[in-house]
Amino acid sequence: MSVLVVGGAGYIGSHAVRALLKEGEDVVILDNLQTGHVESIPHDVRFYVGDLRDRAFVKDVFVKETITDVLHFAANSLVGESMTDPLAYYDNNVFGTQILLETMRDTGVKRIVFSSTAATYGDQTVMPIDETALTNPTNTYGATKLAMESMIRWCDQAHGIRSVALRYFNVAGAIATGEIGEDHDPETHLVPIVLQVANGQRDAITVFGDDYATEDGTCIRDYIHVQDLVDAHILALRYLREDGASDVFNLGTANGLSVLEIIEAARRVTGHDIPVRLGERRAGDPAKLIASSEKARRILGWTPTRSDVETILTDAWNWHATHPFGYQVKEVRR
Repeated sequence: MSVLVVGGAGYIGSHAVRALLKEGEDVVILDNLQTGHVESIPHDVRFYVGDLRDRAFVKDVFVKETITDVLHFAANSLVGESMTDPLAYYDNNVFGTQILLETMRDTGVKRIVFSSTAATYGDQTVMPIDETALTNPTNTYGATKLAMESMIRWCDQAHGIRSVALRYFNVAGAIATGEIGEDHDPETHLVPIVLQVANGQRDAITVFGDDYATEDGTCIRDYIHVQDLVDAHILALRYLREDGASDVFNLGTANGLSVLEIIEAARRVTGHDIPVRLGERRAGDPAKLIASSEKARRILGWTPTRSDVETILTDAWNWHATHPFGYQVKEVRR
């Protein structure tokens, strides 16, 4: 019995792999290394390099391994890029998931935990957002994730593939040991970019819009520590193994922080001045996204323990300060 982690060399997937290993699970990784890093993979884990859209390759992995469960993290996830190249996002995210589900159907694998997103909700007026809220994505990335959710849900009715879709809000932080962390190229996430400024790798942080309908005019998001996030995946897997019905759960803290509040917190944690520049709004950015995760707490028994902003930034800074260029070995010019 093995758990297949699709996208297991990526930021969240690599943290999930370590959490599964800690639980005593036999783990297999599938990743095309488009955004993942082979350096993040433990040496004793079986790793297959290939694309999820390659039907023969995916089938071969399932034939070679005794897969009983799937954790699916693989997707393109840049909001701005999704707006300028929507067809690429449908091809990679939706078609790739179709191939995965077809292979699960053909090999009798009946459980999948899916990495979804708060971007499925789009702009909302009622906060915090719960799972009954209308899904109305404002960007292509969110639309593809919603399509993937729908496809997975219909596969339960047709093929008995039960699923949990976890709608993340903003994920940040790193494993407390600092051995792995967030490393994207290009980097688009707020927390690592702010810390790159503190690290002397950027001159300033650009704030995209200060005229939103929020207290300080900048976007508000709900931040969750990556370790709390992967804990929810372990609980979701356990829930499915105990014959839980297919369902959707939000993962967040019900507390929102603005872009400027994150920058100020980063100044406190790092002890560095972090200059700010003002930029234009980005297409597809909702003003405010805050999660209600009461359902995940009640049904999955999930309780985040590391998702206060100080812990998130301290753990992220531990990674970025010691790995300023991520998994590459370079010297920082200060």
